[in-house]
Amino acid sequence: MSGRAVLRIVVLIGMTLLVQTTVVLDIRIAGMAPDVMVLLPIAAGLVAEPPEAAVIGFASGLAADLLLPAPFGLSALVGALIAAGVSLTAASLPREIPGLSVLAALVGSAVSVMLYAVLGALLGESQFLHADLAVMVPLVAVTNAVLAVPAVRLTRRALVPPGDRAPAGSQR
Repeated sequence: MSGRAVLRIVVLIGMTLLVQTTVVLDIRIAGMAPDVMVLLPIAAGLVAEPPEAAVIGFASGLAADLLLPAPFGLSALVGALIAAGVSLTAASLPREIPGLSVLAALVGSAVSVMLYAVLGALLGESQFLHADLAVMVPLVAVTNAVLAVPAVRLTRRALVPPGDRAPAGSQR
């Protein structure tokens, strides 16, 4: 990854964190807010190879960890695992699957929320499993599925130099 790509990814993470803390936290359903920071590792997994996607997922998770009252590094771990998992899965699929980014965001977000709760409980934060996951999982999954296409486009623009970009319909 070039130095410019790293800078663009850092800016993208910062912008997403800003949107999460200023706009998204005001959207409440059953007392819970969506989590768009989960979408960055998924978008990176669709655009980048597994190691690069995992680094981006880890970095976006670290940024999210700065604002969460949870074990530091938990979001980073989940982000890295989700990004690598999405990237490995996307690499094994045919390139032209309509709606792949939406489906990946839907499933990846649901898995991410559940993984966060389970790993948090394993680290001694048992209240994570007592949260209303029946509301949180679909809320995060549906919100991120709606935002998946622009998130993947922004991530692709950040990672891939303009001359090397694939046609609009392809995932990598």
